[in-house]
Amino acid sequence: MLLDSTELEHGITCVDTGYIRPGLAACYLLRQGEHIAIIDTGVNSSVEGLLRLIDDKGIGRDHVDYVIPTHVHLDHAGGAGRLMQELPNARLVIHPRGARHMIDPSRLIAGASAVYGEQNFKRIYGDILPVAAERVIEADDGFTINFHGRELLFLDTPGHARHHFCIWDQASQGMFSGDTFGISYRELRTENRLFAIATTTPVQFDPQALHSSMDRLLSFNPRFMYLTHFGCIDDIHDMAEQVHEDIDRYVELAKDMKNHHSEDFEAHLEEGIMEHLTGRMLDIKPDMDRQHIKNMLEMDCRLNAQGVAFWINSM
Repeated sequence: MLLDSTELEHGITCVDTGYIRPGLAACYLLRQGEHIAIIDTGVNSSVEGLLRLIDDKGIGRDHVDYVIPTHVHLDHAGGAGRLMQELPNARLVIHPRGARHMIDPSRLIAGASAVYGEQNFKRIYGDILPVAAERVIEADDGFTINFHGRELLFLDTPGHARHHFCIWDQASQGMFSGDTFGISYRELRTENRLFAIATTTPVQFDPQALHSSMDRLLSFNPRFMYLTHFGCIDDIHDMAEQVHEDIDRYVELAKDMKNHHSEDFEAHLEEGIMEHLTGRMLDIKPDMDRQHIKNMLEMDCRLNAQGVAFWINSM
């Protein structure tokens, strides 16, 4: 698969992984001299295109030093095992809570199959391959990598998932935020403003932890956020306000609907989240077609409702 890519500043390439549709999920190639680190991986179908991009840069595959999924959700880490097979000197850097799932992905596969359905899982993700334990580096909070003179700092950022870290890149003054800082699709941006939403997918959503993790990222005063969903943004404080608002609203909706719609709670919660996000989008761009908004956000609203429902039912 040919992958679209955009060259950013500071040796960073934003790559559209081709996951489900264009503009949904990115990963990043970070070049330092004649070496590359890959942050997030996309899925198995992304691997061929990533390898071609590396080849096109004139860098040998043996000079890819690190593969770094921000967390083990499969749109971020599904291609890691296959990618590692093609990169003989690469080490996989992963959150300590996610390492075992990269070494033995059986529970990861079972969990994702339960969310997406077995047939859909196979169609989208293929066979998730394990990574040899001796090639795995566990990155605790505060862990640093000296990537050929370029410091990468790893920050434990729970809230979206307990196995999530973000990476501070001192050279670009940018943060690779995975899903912690939310998502912002390009199709829903206007000339003057982005539109962002919180992502609360199953099964480890924790609203207070997510608020705190976002605030921690902001404390670095980043110039850029490198989002997996989608691309590099610099309207950081506007995005933070929108995502913080969403987290609180999802919680309010869950508490209210749990009391009034106990039998079909999750379906009503999904409808409530869609209505909230549609209203916010129309505040930004009043002439946008409601059906277009729904089409863009339908999958996110369903997964977000599942995550919020799991959280409130676990309380």
